[in-house]
Amino acid sequence: MSRALHRSLLQPPPRAVRGEGAYLVDDSGKRYLDACGGAAVSCLGHSHPAVIEAIQRQVETLPYAHTSFFTSDVAEALADTLVEAAPGMGRAMLLSGGSEAVEAALKLSRQYFLEAGEPDRHLFIARRQSYHGNTLGALAVGGNEWRRQAFRPLLIAGHHIAPCFEYRDRGDDETPEAYGERVAAELEEKIIELGPDKVAAFVAETVVGATAGAVVAAPGYFGRIREICDRYGVHLILDEVMCGTGRTGSMMAYQQERITPDIVTMAKGLAAGYQPVAALLCREQITDVIRNNSGYFQHGHTFMGHATAAAASLATLTAIRQENLLENVTDRGKSIRASLRSSLGDHPGVGDIRGRGLFIGVEFVADRTSRQPFEPGAKVHKAVQAAAMQNGLLCYAMGGTIDGVRGDHVLIAPPYNLNDEDEALLVERLNAAVVAALPRRPSS
Repeated sequence: MSRALHRSLLQPPPRAVRGEGAYLVDDSGKRYLDACGGAAVSCLGHSHPAVIEAIQRQVETLPYAHTSFFTSDVAEALADTLVEAAPGMGRAMLLSGGSEAVEAALKLSRQYFLEAGEPDRHLFIARRQSYHGNTLGALAVGGNEWRRQAFRPLLIAGHHIAPCFEYRDRGDDETPEAYGERVAAELEEKIIELGPDKVAAFVAETVVGATAGAVVAAPGYFGRIREICDRYGVHLILDEVMCGTGRTGSMMAYQQERITPDIVTMAKGLAAGYQPVAALLCREQITDVIRNNSGYFQHGHTFMGHATAAAASLATLTAIRQENLLENVTDRGKSIRASLRSSLGDHPGVGDIRGRGLFIGVEFVADRTSRQPFEPGAKVHKAVQAAAMQNGLLCYAMGGTIDGVRGDHVLIAPPYNLNDEDEALLVERLNAAVVAALPRRPSS
C-alpha cells in the first residue's frame, strides 16, 4: 500500500517511470501520448536535451541561494528575458507555482494602494468560472465553485461577475462584439456597487483554462475591460499561469488582445515541467511607488528565485525561440481544431470545439440544439478521459464547465514541438475516446 497522500485516497494512480518526447511511460511499459502536458505544463515534452543540460550545469555551479542574501546570474537573466518578452512590464519576481504567483499579485496590488495613499482599496473582483489557484487568497478570488465550496468559511470575501463565455451566454440576436461589451459592463457595475475607492483589482484569465475549457474572450472584451479599469484606477491582473508562455501562439496571451495589464502571472509551461517555477510581472510604476515609500515588498517564499529552476526556465524560453515553436503552436492549433471539427463536429454529444493555439477545449452536451448539458452524475468528462487513457492518450478532464456543477469538457494542451505523426495520433485517439464514451445516437 502506498504511503503517499495521493489526490484520490481510493484509487492510486499508475506509476510513471519515464518520459520520452511527447510520451510518458508507466511501470508496465505502456506509452501515453501526453496531449495535455499534465495541466498544460510540459510544453517541450519530457526529454528535451538542452533543458536537461542547463539544469545539470546549474546544479554543478550553484543549485540554490536564498534570496534574502543573494541574487544569481541565472535569475537576473531570466527576469531580463521575461520582461523583454512581455510588452509593458518592467519587473519580474520568480516564484515556484501559479497559486504562489497569484497570491503575490494580490499582495502587490494591495501594498501599492496602501503606499500610494489609498488604503481603502482592498477588494478584488474576478469572474465566475475562473480559477486562480488553490491557496486561500487565490481560491477566494477565483470563481471555481467546486474548489471553493468546502473551504468557504476560510476565504476572504470574493466578488464575481459573469464570465465572457460566448458559446454558453451570447444571445441569438447579439453580435460577438455586443456580447463582449455587455458582459464587460458588469465590471463597471460591480465597481460602482462596491465603491470605486475600495476596489484594488480585477483578476481574469486571458484565456480561461481548466474550469471552463479554453474559452477565448469575445472580440473587444478585454479592450473594454482595460478602459473600465483605467477609468476607476483599478489594477488589471491577468492570470496567464496556464494560457501564457506561448501556449496560445504568442509569448504573452494578452498580446493577442492588444492590451497591457498592470500585473500578469505565469507558471505551468514556464519551465516545461523540468523544474517548478512561476513568475509575477508588473509595470514599473507599481514598484516605483513602493521603492519611493517603504522600499520593500512585504512578501517572500523560501524557494523564490531558485537558481536551478531559473536555469530550466531560461533554457525553455530559449528553446521556444530558437526552434521557432510559437509558429508551430499557431499552425498545429489550427490544424488540430480543424481535424477535430471534421471528425467530431457532427457528433451529437459534442457541443463546442474551441481554443487558441495549442490550448483546445472540447465541450460535451446531451443535446446540441439546446446545448443542454449531461446530468452531473453521469461524469461524462471522466468517461472520456478514462477511455482516452485506456487507449494511450492523456487529456485533462473537468466537470462543472457551466456553473461549477453542470457541464463537461476535456482540455488539450500538447507539447509545442508536436510532430505530424503525433498530431494525427492525438486526433485519432481523442475521436475514438469520445465515440467509446458517448456512442453516436440521434440527437434528443
